[in-house]
Amino acid sequence: MLPEDKPIHKITLALASAILLWAAWPANGLAPLLFLALLPLLLMEDIVYRQKKNNVKSKLFIFSYISFTAFNFLTTWWIWYASPFGMFGAVFANALLMTAVFQLFHLTRCKFGNGIGYISLAVYWMAFEYFHMDWDLTWPWLNLGNGFAAWADMVQWYEFTGTQGGTLWIWTCNILLFHALRYTGTVKRNLLLLYIGTIALPLVISYLILSNYEEAQHPVEIVVVQPNIDPYNEKFSGSSDEQLEKMIALSQSVISKKTRLVICPETALPGGIWSEDVNTHPQVLRIKEYIKTYPDLRYLTGLSYYKFFHPGEPLSATARAFRDGPGHFDAFNAAMQISNTRPIELHFKSKLVPGVEKMPFPVLFGYLENFAIDLGGTTGSLGTQEWPSVFKGDSIQAAPVICYESVYGDYVGDYVRRGANLICIMTNDGWWSDTPGYRQHCQYARLRAIEHRRSIARSANTGISCFIDQKGKIYDATGWWVPAVIKKELNLNNQLSFYSRNGDILGKTAYIASGFFLAVTCLAMVFRRKRK
Repeated sequence: MLPEDKPIHKITLALASAILLWAAWPANGLAPLLFLALLPLLLMEDIVYRQKKNNVKSKLFIFSYISFTAFNFLTTWWIWYASPFGMFGAVFANALLMTAVFQLFHLTRCKFGNGIGYISLAVYWMAFEYFHMDWDLTWPWLNLGNGFAAWADMVQWYEFTGTQGGTLWIWTCNILLFHALRYTGTVKRNLLLLYIGTIALPLVISYLILSNYEEAQHPVEIVVVQPNIDPYNEKFSGSSDEQLEKMIALSQSVISKKTRLVICPETALPGGIWSEDVNTHPQVLRIKEYIKTYPDLRYLTGLSYYKFFHPGEPLSATARAFRDGPGHFDAFNAAMQISNTRPIELHFKSKLVPGVEKMPFPVLFGYLENFAIDLGGTTGSLGTQEWPSVFKGDSIQAAPVICYESVYGDYVGDYVRRGANLICIMTNDGWWSDTPGYRQHCQYARLRAIEHRRSIARSANTGISCFIDQKGKIYDATGWWVPAVIKKELNLNNQLSFYSRNGDILGKTAYIASGFFLAVTCLAMVFRRKRK
């Protein structure tokens, strides 16, 4: 065991976990490192636990905060390109939340010992990740189960558990390894065997699922457009008409009479369309003219969309006043489907990026909205809709998933439960420059394909556009900063996976159980003070 009386040893252990987590993380990480990446952090906590000094709890907080801050920074520093304020929240605030969860585990262990203590660690962490899916500071980007995204063959069983199963797997393995190092002889050997078995059994299950899963043959031909338009210097200041013509020309180069769907990226129509003009806007009419030649074709595109509030109409929570006159309006990051046979359909992005597309806790931080850069091109908090929309068609029921929404497994499940048999991801990852950000984002989409057993067509403004099959395998991935168009037949699937039907059961269970652990820990602290 490392010496206990020198802070440098605790800092070394804290940073070791951060570096191992970063080295394991997508897109180019070595995912098996996750099975031991948290061991140094557990060793550091154990040193503090055994010191039994009055000031050690505050020191644990400091050392663990160093660890989680380093992990968050190493994996998500690229957010700076889009929003310095967003990076502050994603790195420092998110690390603070992780540290609070780890500190809570330490308190529970101090009150109830190793058995309940280490069970509570996995429970608290899973409850934190579940809670982190749906509040003002939602940021599930670094949920531990996402760490296997680039090694998707290892987690084919996510179709039952979602990423929460991966989080439980990681903590269980690290805790077993930690306990194996604390013992000698037969106990050590048995714990190491259990550790190896805990790694091996899910892997065996995953590869059995992988080898036996066969997609139902219901192919449809899809075209994905990557226009490669600079979001900072061209997209929102250049000609919107020229950008549309570029995308039409790209799709025209590969489209055929068999093509059923053309997909363009997030805010592909950046100029803005008002609700009253959605059927008559010149760009909408241009798309309708284009698809007339292909009677069965549907055109999916992202756009900036605005809704005007008429006098006396109730204002939404995100309504904003006109700068140059009376009245209010809402701005949306939206998706639109245009076809020859159906009315225009719309979906408004609902999972917004905190500090970028919406200001968390507006009563406290509303004055900071002017410092945000919206990933869709509109500053300030955007409007949302309560339920996701599914774009209908003869056979394709498309889930129009916009950018950040694709990080939420159970939210994507809402599309699937509403009938979506194909996932269409529209994103603009050009805000992050040529960094790990857009590569991580693409890899996360593989987990959605596995969870819901849905094929995915992914259209990015610039790299990476691709197709993903129902096993999470990527096809025809495009390069960074190049215009591109790709075409492929994808299979539709109308069957619901266990996870699609039931959602985050593990997360909900952990959320309830964490309330119990938290309550008994607080009661134990109160009784101890009374005894003193």
